[in-house]
Amino acid sequence: MSDLPSAIHPDILPRLDPEYVAFHNIHLAHRVPPHTIPWHPDIRKAPYIPGGSPIRTVGAVKDISLQNCKIRAFIPEGTPPPEGWPVLLYIHGGGWTLGSIDTLNSFISRQCKDNNCVSVALDYRLAPENPYPAAVEDTVDALKFIYYNGKAEFNANVNKIAIGGSSSGGNLAAIACLKAQELTPPIPIIFQLLIVPVIDNTASVTDERYPSWKECQNTVWLCEGRMMWFRNMYLPDPATWTEPDNSPIFASDALLAKVPPAFVSVCELDILRDEGLAYGEKLKSLGVKVEARVYPGASHQILGMDAALKVGKQQADDATKAVGDAFKAA
Repeated sequence: MSDLPSAIHPDILPRLDPEYVAFHNIHLAHRVPPHTIPWHPDIRKAPYIPGGSPIRTVGAVKDISLQNCKIRAFIPEGTPPPEGWPVLLYIHGGGWTLGSIDTLNSFISRQCKDNNCVSVALDYRLAPENPYPAAVEDTVDALKFIYYNGKAEFNANVNKIAIGGSSSGGNLAAIACLKAQELTPPIPIIFQLLIVPVIDNTASVTDERYPSWKECQNTVWLCEGRMMWFRNMYLPDPATWTEPDNSPIFASDALLAKVPPAFVSVCELDILRDEGLAYGEKLKSLGVKVEARVYPGASHQILGMDAALKVGKQQADDATKAVGDAFKAA
């Protein structure tokens, strides 16, 4: 297996969940990592992560085109509460470069089904064709659309909006919680779901603040080379890497102290593990309610493998419960 393009590195193999190892060797080891070949948009046509659960049947699905992007709303069955359905805006990962409105529709539709909320997928513009700040602009546009038009479009309760995302989507979700405060008027967000988020775009393998970068530099799926490839696609100018719209951990304490409660979900063998945990600790130190979970033996992409891996199902179950609990508490 060691000669395959995505063979598991010996540094990581003994620490990985054995169930994942078996699945990886059958379904992923033969895949050519995108950062090792010349860029072409057709790279986006590669099959998504295998092992995901099916898309849930919901009351209705509605695609809506915005100025530069598109959203897909999964709307619950039945009659909405008098004040309307709560809303979760969920932003897909893919290093701001890969992914689409179809990415993670299984997880997003599950939120609609299990939590009786309108769950919205965002099809934001992708790098390198549309580098920073396009994805941030599209995220804010989607949030504004939900707030100002959600009641009319899908019976939303716009006072019960939560935001979540995976990886680069978790980055955009965290940033949206900061940007929402600066709008006129501010848009209230009740909860943020940050799954394996990118929090600090200055992180590197020599960075002692985040030991997971060095420890997991050869990990599966999101190794150092792939993460830096994504970063350079989206953020070609290193001078922007410290901007809070790229690295939310650099936002002012005044803004960070006002973000909503957070559920931070990270994986033990993910290069991004420690920056996610550091963000949770920073928010906690400023008085924000934070629950953080680390999934042992797990790699970056397990949320999309919830039908194949027990640890992937656990991460999805925990996230779903966190969203439901947030809506009940609001």
